[in-house]
Amino acid sequence: MMDAMWMGVTEPMADPKPAPGATWRAMLRAAADVVLPPVCVVCRTPVASHGLLCGPCFAGIDFIAPPLCARLGVPLPYDAGEPSLSAAAIAAPPAYDRARAVARYTQTMRDLIQGFKYRDRQEGLRLFSRWLARAGSELLEGARLSSVPVPLYRSRLWSRRFNQSALLAQGLERLTRRRADCFVLRRVRRTASQVGLSAAQRKRNVAGAFKVSPARAGDVAGKAIVVVDDVITTGATVEACARV
Repeated sequence: MMDAMWMGVTEPMADPKPAPGATWRAMLRAAADVVLPPVCVVCRTPVASHGLLCGPCFAGIDFIAPPLCARLGVPLPYDAGEPSLSAAAIAAPPAYDRARAVARYTQTMRDLIQGFKYRDRQEGLRLFSRWLARAGSELLEGARLSSVPVPLYRSRLWSRRFNQSALLAQGLERLTRRRADCFVLRRVRRTASQVGLSAAQRKRNVAGAFKVSPARAGDVAGKAIVVVDDVITTGATVEACARV
């Protein structure tokens, strides 16, 4: 089998016949863009398509790229040519196997995540899913369940009306065609917000807060799964999930 790519065509080619209904869909999208013009997910500046960032906001995202700690996924100062561990991973190995994150928590990422999490701004969900799929590609390859979201306690889910981690997991499922299960983990007690807590306080706060649903226990026993959450700071939440 041979693959090929072109950057240009030297001879004119006939336009392909549009699929049935494609013209109407394009017209409807154009009409919708007049009523609700596409704007940047962060700053609301006009952009070419819905669910995208403008140039300055995109430049404000500090994507995490190799070389990385093979365990924690944090950037390393240089590439050793083989999988390497950070000092933190050696000093205190986590309960989970590996972690990966899309980007550092810069102001732009803070605005994106907080808008998504607290203000129901879901127009960037497809973009977030693509970023997660790229950052976690090596994790997703070996997983039996591609994504299991960190659950919210029922009262918080009721007040917020959605679980942002579940939306991310479902977005990954649509993009990668790998199954997600939003009912594997249960949050069995309400926990205080992690914001402002030290690493030790965060660990105590979520200790024993999660359980595997009895109905899903047989599906995940002995299998590799990927836990999905919106933010990782000290890793206390995913540690608590990994210990159930």
